[in-house]
Amino acid sequence: MEAPHSPAAETAHQPAARLTLTSPEQTQELGRRLAELLRPGDLVLLTGELGAGKTTLARGLGEGLGVRGAVTSPTFVIARVHPSLVGGPALVHVDAYRLGGGLDEMEDLDLDVSLPESVVVVEWGDGRVEDLSEDRLHVVIHRVAGNTDDDRRRVTLTGVGPRWAGAGLAGLTA
Repeated sequence: MEAPHSPAAETAHQPAARLTLTSPEQTQELGRRLAELLRPGDLVLLTGELGAGKTTLARGLGEGLGVRGAVTSPTFVIARVHPSLVGGPALVHVDAYRLGGGLDEMEDLDLDVSLPESVVVVEWGDGRVEDLSEDRLHVVIHRVAGNTDDDRRRVTLTGVGPRWAGAGLAGLTA
């Protein structure tokens, strides 16, 4: 029997890549490059404060995957499905910001049903959806704090589980 998810277990995984991005365009380009590594069944968690660039990265993922529709923040609809225009996986883009509970509250979204044939990207998913898959990619975006025009972002990519071992994350650049 597998041990339940624990935050302590997460800290055992070492980041595969650390990047510094200097513009929203670079953040979007990172999403396009990351999309080249994604396949059906992948779960991607995007973490960062408001305005960090989570949706900008998701927009790049959508472009890289060749999906239909503009990838915008799904804050008020909670989840949007963007079907592929090129025969690849659909992008399921979820915003868990307004959801207070963990996986129980997310069950109504049927993410476990969508996951095998889609790429599921969850903004604000930390501590909420990890139990959907033992294999997942955590993307943490830190921006310069305070009221500033500085667009720099520090991005850390950490693959969890055998799926991400040797997946090429260390070679990513924006």
